Amino acid sequence: MSVQPGWHVDPAEPTTRRWWDGEGWIGAPIPVDAAPPDGPPPPEPEPVADPPAPAAGSPTAAGQPSAPPWTPNASAQPGASGTPPDGPGAPGTPGMPWTGQPGAGQPGLGQPVHPEAGQPAGHGVGQPGGPPPGWPYPTWPGRPPEPRPHGVPLAGYGVRLLARLIDFGVVLLLNAVVNGWFVWRYFEETAPYLREVVRRAMAGDSSREGLPTIGEQAGGLQIAILVIATALWFAYEVPTMASGGQTLGKRLLRIRAVPVDADQPLGFGRATRRWSTMGMPTLLWFCCGLGLLLQFVDAVSALFDHPLRQALHDKRAQTVVVQVPRGDHPDTPTDRADPEPPGDTP
Repeated sequence: MSVQPGWHVDPAEPTTRRWWDGEGWIGAPIPVDAAPPDGPPPPEPEPVADPPAPAAGSPTAAGQPSAPPWTPNASAQPGASGTPPDGPGAPGTPGMPWTGQPGAGQPGLGQPVHPEAGQPAGHGVGQPGGPPPGWPYPTWPGRPPEPRPHGVPLAGYGVRLLARLIDFGVVLLLNAVVNGWFVWRYFEETAPYLREVVRRAMAGDSSREGLPTIGEQAGGLQIAILVIATALWFAYEVPTMASGGQTLGKRLLRIRAVPVDADQPLGFGRATRRWSTMGMPTLLWFCCGLGLLLQFVDAVSALFDHPLRQALHDKRAQTVVVQVPRGDHPDTPTDRADPEPPGDTP
């Protein structure tokens, strides 16, 4: 897109009009509603040289405030003479706002702020920054890159689900050993009632009269089973997650949970908060399956979280699940020398 030289509205300061020479802005701005003169503006004076360093014993050297380094006169600022600056600010070079580079030329993204006007340097009155007239400010081109917490990629949804299923299998085996007797006693208390309900349902009889009563110990056995199951899950997951961020399933599939703010072990408190969001609803299984519903919502919540793929238990503990690079020991910090730098993390 080629813009003819002339007076155009400055995209960085829509209330002003400036001269565009085909390559960059030159000269001082004029109000947008003022009649522009014929031809380009007159050349501006050379920038004022920096004052010498204060001598010892002067008020400035003694810690007293000095005059601000910026003045309202934009013509005295470097880069306002009409000659495009060298380096990233030059038109047509990477980093100019109209080249499509992410964040280039946008206020608040690493640019110095004008201490008086409250604007990023390079924009506004008397500054050569900003796109040519008629060019929109850029947005992120295409899909943003995947975040890489602490320099390593995030774990995928499928591998996280498979690791969780392995952990569920281990907890189920522990319950078969520790909780087996309680489950058998609970079945003995409820078996006559369940057999009669099934027999009548298959015969098309929907009546509830004359059904056998459920044993008096069934309620207490159900609570004991859920408490033991919750305790076994806690004992299996929390200590291993606190020390290394990995259960057996995560270790087999080479993924681990790490804090968002630092690559370090979770610690017992954070690991407990993370587990409790999914583990504690086990105590509510007897409430018409309410506990199962809460655990299902927690499990699928990572599918709708972007870009860090955090489930509800991750958000509560401020953790993310990442891949373990090949050759890394699970208990050591992740590989910092990854080919892709962590700067891609939004």
